[in-house]
Amino acid sequence: MSKTRDLLESEEKLEVLLACRPVYTRGHDVAALQLLVQGENGQGASLADLEHSGPVILGTYTSLFQKGRIQSVPSFLRVTEEMLLAPHLPALPRKQYILEVPGELLLTSDLVERLRALARRGYRLALADYDPDDDELDVLLDIMHIVKVNTRALDAAAVERAAERLRRHGVEKLADHLDDRDAFRRCLELGFDYYQGDFLSKPEPVKGKKIAGNKLLLLQLLSELHNPDASPARLEEIAIKDAQLTWRILKTVNSAAVGLRREVSTISHAIAMLGLDEIRRWANLFLVEGVPDKPEALARDMLVRGRMCETLSELCDRSSPVDHFIVGLLSQLDTLLDMSMHDLMEQVPLSQPVKAALLTREGGLGEILTEVEAYQAGRFDDLRLLKEPAYYEVAYRHSVAWARQVQQAMSFPE
Repeated sequence: MSKTRDLLESEEKLEVLLACRPVYTRGHDVAALQLLVQGENGQGASLADLEHSGPVILGTYTSLFQKGRIQSVPSFLRVTEEMLLAPHLPALPRKQYILEVPGELLLTSDLVERLRALARRGYRLALADYDPDDDELDVLLDIMHIVKVNTRALDAAAVERAAERLRRHGVEKLADHLDDRDAFRRCLELGFDYYQGDFLSKPEPVKGKKIAGNKLLLLQLLSELHNPDASPARLEEIAIKDAQLTWRILKTVNSAAVGLRREVSTISHAIAMLGLDEIRRWANLFLVEGVPDKPEALARDMLVRGRMCETLSELCDRSSPVDHFIVGLLSQLDTLLDMSMHDLMEQVPLSQPVKAALLTREGGLGEILTEVEAYQAGRFDDLRLLKEPAYYEVAYRHSVAWARQVQQAMSFPE
């Protein structure tokens, strides 16, 4: 535990808890991030919180590995009436933030004029929770750059009315709270520009589906890695049946993400240098990458979850951190492969405690996973394990940076 705590102690501690949720394009690329922020008092962040957190947000969270390169994306930041009417906004880079105005704010003349002034100064503005039947909001439609429609709160007819009304005003449309892919497809047909919600995080199981052939050898390798009598020679014998898999393992192990001081040339050499737990970690990583028609953002989320589960387990002095990593990483494997978790557990060689955590969130492994899922969703009031809340954000920040590094390491051209 001390090594992980020492690492996190060296990082700057923020006065806020902060998580990021992706905003997607029509093609499932990440166009922006939604910042979920909670201050020390359990409420939204203050002006001082935002100013202090800005360098960390821009330095870590807004940089994504996407389409083969590091990209910087803007962030939606929900603001309050107090912030909007304050004499001075924090020093927020205008290209990096989109100021999100809650739809329930009382639209006084002072507030509307302040929004106009912010737009003239180059700030990008978004209106949340747009109601097409609230005529009072019309005054904002010529000021806003993006308007968010809560598809969960409106019926299908109201969503359609909203899309048509916003199209006439020429603003960009964001479909919010999309809970499944059917909702996404309906909004796609209505011409929305951006999409937000859990629609890419839920599986669409195909009955009788089996894990694809290119993953079968990995499963055999994983099975041997979980064998207490596993030998480097036996593991190498399995891996070399697929030259491409062996090449990718060695290329990744030799990358900056692992940080070895000298190059390794064989699987047995890699095992001797890194140990079985680390090879098991990378074998699991290869199991979740390279699935056609799945967004990179899903793989990124799985990586972040796996690493944060492992980090929290070390902070809580739990045994077997690598099992916590595997539980976090594979907790969305059903979504990635469009198979039910029950069917997957019959095909993937894992220990019973790991399977129980993935199926029912049981045991210590399930407890850590539940905690990390709450953090990623911004349900900060549900967090229970750490006495020092600041460590959650530092662990999450560390996991986001680690996931970006790993995606780079695994992106070698074929």
